[in-house]
Amino acid sequence: MARTSSRGLWASVVVLVMMTAPAIAHHSFAMFDQTKEITLTGTVLEWHWINPHTHLILNVEPGPGVDPSMVGEWDIEGASTNIMRVQGWSSSMVKAGDKVTVTANPLRNGQKGATLFYVTLPDGKRIFNDVARPKRAVAP
Repeated sequence: MARTSSRGLWASVVVLVMMTAPAIAHHSFAMFDQTKEITLTGTVLEWHWINPHTHLILNVEPGPGVDPSMVGEWDIEGASTNIMRVQGWSSSMVKAGDKVTVTANPLRNGQKGATLFYVTLPDGKRIFNDVARPKRAVAP
């Protein structure tokens, strides 16, 4: 009887580990090149204030001094709404049509996506996506 119970316990452990693996993989930032930093200036197309991660959809237009490889629509991934709120963010802080500058770490695969480091808002305030900066999150 103990042998059957032991097998059931091990089977449960294996199933639990398999179920949590996708969640662990989902929260990996390995897809972003943390050694590179890019700066994008453009127009906000959409601001998704959702969990598990916020998303800022930014359109970078061609122009003087703009690298042609940066032109286009970018998906900038932020933290969860809870973490962003701690940093001073809100659902209404960014709106479609706003002109912003984003500093971020790009995707390793070269697609137009990145993980947010900070945004410079239209009024010049810089707001971070970094839980280590709770009181310095908004700077002029």
